[in-house]
Amino acid sequence: MAQHDDNVVWHAHPVTAEQREQLHGHRGVVLWFTGLSGSGKSTAAGALEEALHRLGVSTYLLDGDNVRHGLCRDLGFNDEDRKENIRRVGEVSRLMVDAGLVVLTAFISPHRAERQMVREQVGEGRFFEVFVDTPLAICENRDPKGLYKKARAGELKHFTGIDSVYEAPQTPEMHLDGEQLVTNLVSRLLDLLRQSDIIRS
Repeated sequence: MAQHDDNVVWHAHPVTAEQREQLHGHRGVVLWFTGLSGSGKSTAAGALEEALHRLGVSTYLLDGDNVRHGLCRDLGFNDEDRKENIRRVGEVSRLMVDAGLVVLTAFISPHRAERQMVREQVGEGRFFEVFVDTPLAICENRDPKGLYKKARAGELKHFTGIDSVYEAPQTPEMHLDGEQLVTNLVSRLLDLLRQSDIIRS
């Protein structure tokens, strides 16, 4: 990893994070959706973003596949690259929170240490871990991209849930049953945001 250059300093700008939040009418936070491939992370995050948009909330959804088209296109899927992938997404999320957005992310992010790293990057009270808990058998049965089939055939290495470990969250802010209807999941997530005084509508 590159060393920090002492000539690079953080510049404070005239418009503060608090002022940007006032403009948006809500706090900036990250909802970090984690779970196995096929668990329903992207579906739940996308449905929540639609619901928040209808309420006038400023959002942005960072999706695992999408960031690998640009921001993380140089990374593979070994443990070191996956850690760097999450670190970069964490940094982008932190900047978006500073901009006053409600950021939704959908990443397998299989290791607790990396999710904790992002929690610390973003800051206390700004990171909400959302565990989309769906049994492996259900995820494998869904297999929307055919990845489990490739992993079982030995064509895909380091695949979470098959030959790479997934460390489930121990105390997530929200534990969702991935077999429930997405409308039920969105309702619970909106309640969480209201109870946490993130949104008021």
